[in-house]
Amino acid sequence: MSVRLQIAAMLFLMIQAVLFFTGLLLVLLTPLSREALELMPWVVGGTALLSLPLSWWLAPRLRARTWRRHGTLDALK
Repeated sequence: MSVRLQIAAMLFLMIQAVLFFTGLLLVLLTPLSREALELMPWVVGGTALLSLPLSWWLAPRLRARTWRRHGTLDALK
Protein backbone atom coordinates (compact mmCIF):
# COMPACT_ATOMS: atom_id res chain seq x y z
CA MET A 1 0.00 0.00 0.00
CA SER A 2 1.48 3.35 -0.99
CA VAL A 3 2.13 6.12 1.50
CA ARG A 4 -0.24 8.41 -0.38
CA LEU A 5 -3.04 5.87 -0.05
CA GLN A 6 -2.38 5.45 3.67
CA ILE A 7 -2.44 9.20 4.27
CA ALA A 8 -5.54 9.59 2.10
CA ALA A 9 -7.33 6.86 4.07
CA MET A 10 -6.68 8.66 7.35
CA LEU A 11 -7.68 11.99 5.84
CA PHE A 12 -10.85 10.52 4.38
CA LEU A 13 -12.25 9.79 7.83
CA MET A 14 -11.61 13.32 9.09
CA ILE A 15 -12.87 15.04 5.95
CA GLN A 16 -15.93 12.78 5.89
CA ALA A 17 -16.74 13.71 9.50
CA VAL A 18 -16.50 17.45 8.83
CA LEU A 19 -18.52 17.31 5.61
CA PHE A 20 -21.15 15.04 7.16
CA PHE A 21 -21.57 17.41 10.11
CA THR A 22 -21.93 20.34 7.69
CA GLY A 23 -24.51 18.44 5.63
CA LEU A 24 -26.34 17.38 8.77
CA LEU A 25 -26.58 21.00 9.93
CA LEU A 26 -27.81 22.10 6.51
CA VAL A 27 -30.56 19.51 6.57
CA LEU A 28 -31.65 19.87 10.18
CA LEU A 29 -31.44 23.66 10.57
CA THR A 30 -33.30 24.57 7.39
CA PRO A 31 -36.83 23.90 6.20
CA LEU A 32 -35.46 20.63 4.78
CA SER A 33 -35.79 19.12 8.26
CA ARG A 34 -39.26 17.85 7.35
CA GLU A 35 -37.64 15.51 4.83
CA ALA A 36 -34.62 14.66 7.01
CA LEU A 37 -35.22 10.89 7.00
CA GLU A 38 -35.28 10.84 3.20
CA LEU A 39 -32.28 13.17 2.83
CA MET A 40 -29.88 11.54 5.30
CA PRO A 41 -28.80 8.70 2.96
CA TRP A 42 -28.09 11.32 0.30
CA VAL A 43 -26.04 13.37 2.76
CA VAL A 44 -23.97 10.32 3.71
CA GLY A 45 -23.40 9.29 0.10
CA GLY A 46 -22.72 12.79 -1.13
CA THR A 47 -20.20 13.56 1.56
CA ALA A 48 -18.44 10.24 0.96
CA LEU A 49 -18.16 11.04 -2.74
CA LEU A 50 -16.79 14.51 -1.96
CA SER A 51 -14.36 13.22 0.65
CA LEU A 52 -12.66 10.74 -1.68
CA PRO A 53 -11.16 13.23 -4.16
CA LEU A 54 -10.45 15.79 -1.43
CA SER A 55 -8.44 13.33 0.65
CA TRP A 56 -6.58 12.07 -2.42
CA TRP A 57 -5.73 15.66 -3.41
CA LEU A 58 -4.55 16.63 0.09
CA ALA A 59 -2.48 13.51 0.84
CA PRO A 60 0.72 14.47 -1.04
CA ARG A 61 0.69 17.88 0.62
CA LEU A 62 1.03 16.28 4.05
CA ARG A 63 4.26 14.42 3.36
CA ALA A 64 7.37 15.72 5.11
CA ARG A 65 9.41 15.25 1.95
CA THR A 66 7.26 17.82 0.15
CA TRP A 67 7.86 20.39 2.88
CA ARG A 68 11.63 19.77 2.83
CA ARG A 69 11.75 20.15 -0.93
CA HIS A 70 10.22 23.61 -0.73
CA GLY A 71 12.48 24.69 2.12
CA THR A 72 9.57 25.44 4.45
CA LEU A 73 10.93 23.37 7.34
CA ASP A 74 14.25 25.21 7.24
CA ALA A 75 12.49 28.54 7.60
CA LEU A 76 10.67 27.30 10.72
CA LYS A 77 13.90 26.45 12.61
